[in-house]
Amino acid sequence: MENTQAQPPGPRSLPAVWRNWREKTRHWKALDNLPAIPVMAENFEVLEGPEAYRRTLLSLIAGARQRILLAALYLQDDDGGREVLEALHAAKAARPELDVAVFVDWHRAQRGLIGKARSAGNAAMYRALAERFGPGVQIFGVPVQRREFMGVMHLKGFVVDNAVLYSGASLNDVYLQRHDRYRLDRYHLIRSRALADCLAGVLDRTLRRSPAVHPLNTPGAPKTAEIRPAIIAFRRELARTRYRFAGDRIRQGEIGVTPLFGLGIRDNELNRTIVELIRQAQTRLVLFTPYFNPPGPVQRALDARLRAGCQVMIVLGDKTANDFYIPPDEPFKAIGALPYLYEANLRRFCKARQRFIDTGQLDVRLWRHGDNTFHLKGLLVDDRYALLTGNNINPRAWRLDLENGLLIHDPNRLLVEQHQAELERVLAHAQRLPGHEALDPVEAYPEPAQRLIKRLARVRADRLVNQVL
Repeated sequence: MENTQAQPPGPRSLPAVWRNWREKTRHWKALDNLPAIPVMAENFEVLEGPEAYRRTLLSLIAGARQRILLAALYLQDDDGGREVLEALHAAKAARPELDVAVFVDWHRAQRGLIGKARSAGNAAMYRALAERFGPGVQIFGVPVQRREFMGVMHLKGFVVDNAVLYSGASLNDVYLQRHDRYRLDRYHLIRSRALADCLAGVLDRTLRRSPAVHPLNTPGAPKTAEIRPAIIAFRRELARTRYRFAGDRIRQGEIGVTPLFGLGIRDNELNRTIVELIRQAQTRLVLFTPYFNPPGPVQRALDARLRAGCQVMIVLGDKTANDFYIPPDEPFKAIGALPYLYEANLRRFCKARQRFIDTGQLDVRLWRHGDNTFHLKGLLVDDRYALLTGNNINPRAWRLDLENGLLIHDPNRLLVEQHQAELERVLAHAQRLPGHEALDPVEAYPEPAQRLIKRLARVRADRLVNQVL
C-alpha cells in the first residue's frame, strides 16, 4: 500500500537555508513596502454578524452630515433593500446638502432574479421611490462589460462621512437578516477620513463621471447597445485605475490599511496581493471563500505553503449553504447544479492533498447552519495581515469582475483578538472535513445535477465553465 503520510524533512544545506530566508524576507518586504493609510487600532471594529451590519448601516445613514456613497453588487427590491433606500431618501430630505449616491451593477439592476419570471428588475423600485420621495438619491448603474456573464461591478464599501463600512454583502433581506434567514459575510467598520476620502475618490472621479455610467432611478436610461463604445472605453480606464492616497509610517497604537483595486488578468494589484499574502504565510493561513474554485496561481501558492509546513485552514460553505442550492423537494433548475460543481472541485482538491489533511496541516472546514447561507471571503495571515474583500477568489473574480479589497497591516498584533473572535464565531457552525471520501461523489447527486456534470466532463467543458463561475 502506498504510504500517504507526510515524510519528515531531511537536513537542509546552508545554501538551502539561505534561499529559504531570502525568499521569506523578499515576501515580507514586498508586502511591507505597500503604502498604507495609518489608522488608530481603536477605530477598527469587527462587527458580529448580519444584524449588526444592518443596525450599523442604518445608524450611519441616519447620522450622516456630508456624504453617503454606497457600492454594492445590488440593492434588492425586497424589504431589506427598501428599508435602506427609504433611509437614504429620509436622510436626504432631512439634510438636502448631503451627497447621496449608490453604485450597483448595471446589468444586475435591470433583470429579475435567476430562475424567476422576467421583470424590469430592481431599477423599477428605484424609479418608483424616486417618484414618491423625489430624485435626491442618485442610483448609478455601472456597466463593467457589455454582457453580465462577461463581468460585473463587484466593488464593495460604504462611505458615510469619515467612516467606511466594508463587507462582501449586498443589500437585501437575507444579507441584512430582515426575516428568519441570513447569508453570513464579514463586516468591518473603520473610522478614517483618509480611507473614506480614498474610496470615495474612485466612486466620484472614475465611476460617477464616466459616460458609460448612468442613473437608474430616472426615466430615459439608455439601452446597453447604445453605450457599447463607452463601456469598452470605460473598462480600459478601470483596468488602469488605482486608489490614490498618501501612505505613511505605522506608529505605536496604529494599524495600516492599503486599499486595492483590481480588474482583469493583467497588472491586477488585488490578485497580485492575494497571491503574495499566501506565499509569505509562515505559520498559519486562513482562507475564506464561498465558491470553491481557486484560480491556478492561488492553488499553486497554497501547495507551496503546504510543502513548506505552513498550517492552512480553508473555510467554505457546505453545498447546502450555497446561495444557489435547490432543496431536493423543489423543482430543479440548471443553476442548481452550481453547488455540486463546487463540491466536486473540493473533492478533487482534497483527494490530491489527503496526506496533508491526515496530518492536520490542511484543515478544511464546511460551514452549515440551518437553511442559512455562506458568503465569506478574504484571508488571515500569521496574525500580521488580514485581507477584507468582496473577491470570491475564483477565476471569475480573477479575470472578469471589477473587485476591490482592504489589506490590513498589523505589525504590532493589535487586532489579533478581534480577528480570532471573528474566526471562532464562524467556526462555531463549521465541521472539520476528515477527507475527500466524506464528500458525496457525483453518483450520489440528484439525477439532473449528475447528468449536467457528466455531460460537461464528457465534452471537456467543465474547465471552461469553471472559468466563468
